[in-house]
Amino acid sequence: MRQSFLARSPSGLIFLALLALFTLAGDARLPCLWHGLPLHLFGQDAGKTLCLCLVALAMDLVWGYAGILSLGHMAFFALGGYMIGMWLMYARTEDIVVQALSNAPLPATPQEISDGVASQIFGVVGGAELPAVWAFAHSLPLQLALVVLVPGLLALVFGWLAFRSRVTGVYLSILTQAMTLALALHLFQNDAGLRGNNGLSGLQNIPGLVQVSQDRLSVWFFWASAGALALGYLLAAWIVSGKFGSVLRAIRDDEQRVRFLGYSVEGYKLFIFTLTAVIAAIAGALYYPQAGIINPAELAPIASIYLAVWVAIGGRGRLYGAVIGAAFVSLLSTWFTGGRAPDLSLGFATIQWVDWWQILLGLAFVLVTLFAPQGIGGLVDWAQGLRPPNRRGAPLGPDAGALQEREASE
Repeated sequence: MRQSFLARSPSGLIFLALLALFTLAGDARLPCLWHGLPLHLFGQDAGKTLCLCLVALAMDLVWGYAGILSLGHMAFFALGGYMIGMWLMYARTEDIVVQALSNAPLPATPQEISDGVASQIFGVVGGAELPAVWAFAHSLPLQLALVVLVPGLLALVFGWLAFRSRVTGVYLSILTQAMTLALALHLFQNDAGLRGNNGLSGLQNIPGLVQVSQDRLSVWFFWASAGALALGYLLAAWIVSGKFGSVLRAIRDDEQRVRFLGYSVEGYKLFIFTLTAVIAAIAGALYYPQAGIINPAELAPIASIYLAVWVAIGGRGRLYGAVIGAAFVSLLSTWFTGGRAPDLSLGFATIQWVDWWQILLGLAFVLVTLFAPQGIGGLVDWAQGLRPPNRRGAPLGPDAGALQEREASE
């Protein structure tokens, strides 16, 4: 009898159990809200960190398992935030305009309300009309659909063009980075319809929940982020535990050989690239209402490079490694750049960690790449006594690229 994918991957059950404990621990602090403690800071930081863990999970699927080093997945993350942010900003502004027009002698017409919303949103960039990209901003279901459709369609088109041309390796990474940069430069323009450099703001004010405190909203988003991460982990574990995952790893290790065996390499790569783009977009749709603002700077190529660093430090090719890396680096970054780390006085100079954090992060990436390619996740292997086979330069099997049966079982 064939075992379930969770039975074949016990690390998934351990991860879900730890995530549940972490979520319950956050829930257990709820009574502290009424004692004046700033729990909303805990909820916001934890909820946003879980969203970053979800996009790191997507990055690990596409890079750690399929071997596609995408330097553009944070663009999909930001697009998901823009899609939900459009509805949040429109609905909140519409409530303000309706309330302002309620004192008029005559009831406001739908056109007057629409004009008022457009003037309020785009007055800061000299506009007075809603651009075409805001055609569905009044509808939450449609904007939620666009959270999936817009990044998914962009990834599908880009991936189809790139993979059918058999662009691989560093050239594909450069292409994904160029796509991200082009999208960011486009959104910086006011005529892009998304308020240019001003971006979308006030996203933490959820329409219809004005009476709910930010403390409670942050806890709700924390729960939602934890649930999305759990579902994303289950989906990823299911994908990599079966035949599909085996083919992905084979493509990563020897793409030409897999193609010669008759598999549609381009189809597999296109599917996983598009799927992970959608997962990243969902993570962004949960992240930016907690952050409260999004602008084109969020699409800067450096953000996607940071994402690759998180996965590398955590241990690519391990789902839990990507989550560990994102959580560890994100929380450490918040500590260093938020002024919580005390300055280090050397007598002749004082080190301010806010200025040195990026240098430390880059140094950590180099050290992990050179001396600990398995990342933090490798500590789990060390604790279990697992070691990679020492072949001492011997071939992998009777044919180049083949795995010996004993090694494959290990």
